[in-house]
Amino acid sequence: MALETVAVFGAGAWGTALAQASAMAGREVSLIVRTEAQADAINASHANEVALPGQTLLPAITAKTDVSDADIIILAVPAQATRTLLTSLDPHLLSEKPVILSAKGLEVGTLARQSEILADMAPRAIGHVLSGPSFAGDVAAGRPTAVTLAGDDANLTSDLAAALAGPSFRPYAADDRIGVEVAGALKNVYALACGAVEGARLGASARSALIARAYAEMARMVHALGGSAHTLTGLAGLGDLTLTCTSIQSRNYQFGMALGAGGRTQEILAGGAKLAEGVATAPVAAALARSLDVDAPLIDAVDAVVAARADIATVVAGLMARPLKREH
Repeated sequence: MALETVAVFGAGAWGTALAQASAMAGREVSLIVRTEAQADAINASHANEVALPGQTLLPAITAKTDVSDADIIILAVPAQATRTLLTSLDPHLLSEKPVILSAKGLEVGTLARQSEILADMAPRAIGHVLSGPSFAGDVAAGRPTAVTLAGDDANLTSDLAAALAGPSFRPYAADDRIGVEVAGALKNVYALACGAVEGARLGASARSALIARAYAEMARMVHALGGSAHTLTGLAGLGDLTLTCTSIQSRNYQFGMALGAGGRTQEILAGGAKLAEGVATAPVAAALARSLDVDAPLIDAVDAVVAARADIATVVAGLMARPLKREH
């Protein structure tokens, strides 16, 4: 299968960064944008100043409003927009093509993972999941970044990883799509929690304990959904969880800080906060945990704070009052 051309749908920071990484790997890249004016501006300046100001884009990237064909399709729209995007695409564009899902979130209403949405909307597409510790600015600037690329066909997944690997972007092939997807979605929820701990000034000890318990809770969710807990020891699990739960660059961590400082979700959003995927995912993850009969007190706590049913002090007090158990 030829893997020379790439179409990236979604010209936000992450989509632009993945277009840049693909170009660094030697691929010809189409960055799909919404309007001709947006395409003209990006092509004229070789930059996407709205999404990644100050970052020069490689000549191999061309902004377009549509694409008729590509060897590799990358979807880089927010998780809640994936179904809408797929509805608008020509099914022939995705048929028998590797489609890489890079959004990290569970769909509101259906509780579906991103690959389940793809299977529903484009059953002949060959779904893959990209996740791992990676900020858009680092990827676009060529700073060393390693991620996980998971798919069902081992040979094709390895070929895709090789096609997208460049001097600073290293995808590791894997076969546990479920584990990678679940970890990617849930780490945003836990990042909200860690940000809230920071915003409430509860201390680094509390944050570290939260990360450790989040890892255990995530393992229960992955296992219940049929994934491998072993996946969590890698980039898509521990790597991404650690990055997102400790860095101010994380949008979810930033949003959590605002919650911990006493802000309410709608007020924070009205104040111009950037998209934090965990805000939409938290109630979905809580519903999913209940449907699976998985004990997920941290997810429930984040859901309560996001929905303004409880404040951070009440939630922490409740967590600290849970019955003591043996750790393993």
